[in-house]
Amino acid sequence: MKSLKFMHLLLFGAITFITSCSSDSENTDDTDDTDDSSDAVSTPLSAFDEFNPDGVTVSFDGDEITIESNGIPNHTSPYWEVDNPLYIDPVVATRLTPGFMEERARSYSLTVSSAPELANSGTATGLGAIGIAVTGAPIFNDQEGNNQPIEEQIVETFDYAGAHNGPSGYHYHIESSDVPENTILSFDDEKLVGIMADGFLLYGRKEADGSYPTDLDESGGHFGVTPHSDGVEVYHYHIINEFYFGSVIALFAGELQGTPNTIM
Repeated sequence: MKSLKFMHLLLFGAITFITSCSSDSENTDDTDDTDDSSDAVSTPLSAFDEFNPDGVTVSFDGDEITIESNGIPNHTSPYWEVDNPLYIDPVVATRLTPGFMEERARSYSLTVSSAPELANSGTATGLGAIGIAVTGAPIFNDQEGNNQPIEEQIVETFDYAGAHNGPSGYHYHIESSDVPENTILSFDDEKLVGIMADGFLLYGRKEADGSYPTDLDESGGHFGVTPHSDGVEVYHYHIINEFYFGSVIALFAGELQGTPNTIM
């Protein structure tokens, strides 16, 4: 197995899994109407340079990529204990969920194909991690609790990063806020957000040229050039430029369009 620091070939990679605040996913019967006629293209290796080196390890073994994370992000939050250097007073949240990052933290491991392909049908996400963000913390969907949509009382608990603590640790649900404290996370831009359980990368709302994509499928995916694809058109997701609740924009509220693998 080779680690990221020893490989600098142009691979075009993948990832796999599905879920949000609990567990279980299900396949839908609807046929995916995205263009799946293109050959699979590997995820660019350079995308993994964006991941938090203090919390995430990326390794390569044949045609598989494994992303391992300690689940702890590298940015400030009121969910750190007050004596942690990354602790800040709440900037956006008006109330906090119980616990601190350190005591709720858990590790995550995801192994995906280095060349993910679109599936014949989409797969609904469930509660629990559905992806791993560049910070190392997991990405959850737009549901909370018993598959209930995010509502105002839940939004009140999100820090500026769009995350809060839960039984499974600190995790993201929505796009981060445009505040001075946000120096890392994507807000209305083209930055890499993370990798989803089906191996496709998730980017911010904009294309690399600063425009908003106009040909996204219902999951926010399309074939196009990314900041890491060296001019090659690859399938990838974007945060969909639509308000989900009030001023909230969900990171991922659709079906996974590839074949999901389990995030351990």
